[in-house]
Amino acid sequence: MGGFCSSLMALSLALAAILALAAVEEQRLSAPDAEQGVASDGRFVYAVSNHIVTRIDPATGRELARWDGDPVRFKHINSCTADGRDLICAASNYPSVPMQSIVERFDLKTLQHRSSRPIEAAPGSLTWAVRRRGAWWACFANYDGKGGTPGRDHRFTTLVRYDRAWREKGRWRFPDSVLARMAPKSASGGDWGEDGLLYVTGHDRRELYALRVPRHGETLVHVATIAMPTGGQAIAWDAGQPRRLWSIDRAERQIVASRIPAISQR
Repeated sequence: MGGFCSSLMALSLALAAILALAAVEEQRLSAPDAEQGVASDGRFVYAVSNHIVTRIDPATGRELARWDGDPVRFKHINSCTADGRDLICAASNYPSVPMQSIVERFDLKTLQHRSSRPIEAAPGSLTWAVRRRGAWWACFANYDGKGGTPGRDHRFTTLVRYDRAWREKGRWRFPDSVLARMAPKSASGGDWGEDGLLYVTGHDRRELYALRVPRHGETLVHVATIAMPTGGQAIAWDAGQPRRLWSIDRAERQIVASRIPAISQR
C-alpha cells in the first residue's frame, strides 16, 4: 500500500508541475481550404488541404494564389512550413496501409510543385516537419483503428531528428500525459518556439502542448498545456510577430491567430 501511495503522489506532483495556460484569440480569416492546417512566412498565411495550398493576405483576407494538385498523386498533405524560398509540406497516404510518408517541396513565391521525397523506413505517417538549426524535425503519427498499423496505436507516435540530407540522427516518444489527450489520433501539428520549446497539437482537442527535448532519455518532457480557441491540426508561428500562432478552425473553415503566453522554464 505504501508503494502504491508513493507512486500516486509522485504522479500527482508530476501533473501539478505541468503549467496550465490559455491563448488569447486575436484574428479570424475565412479560408475554405483550411482543412488540414496553416503555414506562415511572416507576410502571408497558407491554408492547407489534402491536395490544395492557398496563399491568403492576413491584412485583407483576400486569396492571392492557389495550387490544386491531382488528388490521386497528392492524397493527403498534412501540413506545410515556409523554409527560405520553399514551402515544405508533410504528406502521407493516410488512411491507406502500409503507411507511406513523403516530403513535398513547392516554390514559395509561385506555389509551383518542385519535388517529392519519400522517407524510407518511416516509423509512422508523416504529419509535420520543421527545420531548426539545420536539422529537420519530423513527427510520425500512429493511430488507433482507421489508418493505423496492426500492433501499433497512438502510443507509437514518434519525433525524429534528421540532418540536412534526411539521415536519421535521433528519435523520441511523446509523454503519456500528452498521448492520453491525443488518443485515438496523434500529433497533427508542431513548430519550434523561439524559447526553444516544441509546441504540438493533437487532432481534435482545443489544446497546445509545450514540450522539451531532454538532454538524456528518449521521452519528451511535457512542460505546459495551453487552452486554444481552435482544435488540433497543423499550426505555424508568425515570423513577424513574437508569440503569435496561427491555427485553424476546421469546422468553420477559418484561419485563427492567437497570442500564446510566455512559458517560465525555471
